[in-house]
Amino acid sequence: MASHSFDVTATNFKQVVLDAPKNVPVLVDFWATWCGPCRVLKPILEKLAEEYQGRFILAKVETDANPELAAQFGIRGVPTVKAFLNGEMVDEFSGALPESQVRAFIDALIPSPGEALRQRAQEVYASGDAAQALKLLGEASKLDPHNEKIRIDTAAIMVDLGEMAEAKRLLSSLSPQTALQPRVQELLARIEFAEKAKDLPDEATLASRITANENDLEARLQLANLYIAQGRYEPALEQLLEIVRRDRHFQDDVGRKTMISVFNLLGGGELVSKYRRLLASALN
Repeated sequence: MASHSFDVTATNFKQVVLDAPKNVPVLVDFWATWCGPCRVLKPILEKLAEEYQGRFILAKVETDANPELAAQFGIRGVPTVKAFLNGEMVDEFSGALPESQVRAFIDALIPSPGEALRQRAQEVYASGDAAQALKLLGEASKLDPHNEKIRIDTAAIMVDLGEMAEAKRLLSSLSPQTALQPRVQELLARIEFAEKAKDLPDEATLASRITANENDLEARLQLANLYIAQGRYEPALEQLLEIVRRDRHFQDDVGRKTMISVFNLLGGGELVSKYRRLLASALN
């Protein structure tokens, strides 16, 4: 039990709770020696910590001996259990719940085998290995076919690879609620721009046209659409901004309108703030 269950004080709280291994939940049990319900809940938590063999960590904080921790986390009554994941509090409950409810609480925090593979696939893809990432996502989908995050991650890679039909198929299988998520909407917009860009000249050709004639606004617009389809938003916004600067009325103000579409697509952030300011300056 000792390897998965710890008595925690202010001295080792950061080490045990906040610096716990990635994706391993930590349950912090705030308890007191005089508390009757605590004497019911604490053995349940200790039993489950032993049973789960490291799939979660139990950190026990005796509140009378550690008033600073109790105050820091707003403990008004005991027992109170707060769940941490990757250094952040993600859930909590109060009172002595029966073992079945405590078990359900823990199970909701622990990534399923499919979710663990999905997270591994993200790391592999970030390293540049798309084929291995897709293989891992395929295995994850078999283990957890109802996990829509797996389908979204797979669709995102397909968009990056230019496999728009497969990406659309995956995204069309999502529930209506999930389909409204910003990441899904971004992918759908990228697919839409990719379909517009599929018959366009390649990047080198368009860049060459612009070098030869800086006022070739059609080439700038086509290059911007190409960049958006590739998820390269800053160079796209730069081309669109240049269209606005050179001819506000080109194709019925298409430069400004497309910039607004990209702002809506991204939703916010430093890049959007930067180009909103630049657009406002160009319009003055």
